[in-house]
Amino acid sequence: MANIENGIRVEIYDQEYHLRGDLDAQYIQQLAKFLDEKMRAIASRTHTVDSLRVAVLSAMNIADEYHQLKAKYDGLARQVDEKVGECSAALDRLLKMED
Repeated sequence: MANIENGIRVEIYDQEYHLRGDLDAQYIQQLAKFLDEKMRAIASRTHTVDSLRVAVLSAMNIADEYHQLKAKYDGLARQVDEKVGECSAALDRLLKMED
């Protein structure tokens, strides 16, 4: 994977892609490496040689990981909001006691 003029060249699952965008070139390389590793892991587990099938299975796997992490994040965000609400209410009670 190397920089090219006006973009970046990456290799994913033995295919070369020329990408452009506002993201950092090193970050794009990390994403490509992640996807390549994911596709190779899926291919080795399923013994599938069809690259389209490997890509779709990898996308489904990544989508599942994303939704599990999002659900966990949303749950933690709700807990933080509840704690902030409790702290705010406690602070309001303390401030009213001082009046």
